[in-house]
Amino acid sequence: MAGGIGVAVAGPALAGDDKPAAAVVNLQGVGLPVIAGGRVRNYVFVSIRLHLSRSATMEAVRAKDAYFRDALVKAAHRTPFTLADDWSQLDAAALSRSLMASATRIAGQGKVARVEVLHQAPRRRTGRPTG
Repeated sequence: MAGGIGVAVAGPALAGDDKPAAAVVNLQGVGLPVIAGGRVRNYVFVSIRLHLSRSATMEAVRAKDAYFRDALVKAAHRTPFTLADDWSQLDAAALSRSLMASATRIAGQGKVARVEVLHQAPRRRTGRPTG
């Protein structure tokens, strides 16, 4: 995949009510398998945004980047996020739920408020399942 693999960080921004918005940490270029019938059918590279709670610090969560990636890859192999009718994208809701479940163990209770899948880029755009 062209483009960098790493962590992008966005700092607090001012909202309309002059309260600082919660920080976010972006995980870029995490390659996850599409597994069907016991075989890897494709890989999808996802960009994920971790929305942090106000009690979390960006530095502390950013330092755990490798743990978030590891948890996501392990979960994707254990219970794939594969969609039955499309091998070019993953089930974003299932992926988000899985990473939220791991976030408590990795960053601490209540540190990650929400997980958002920003972008999905399949390695192959063909090879969709047939009826």
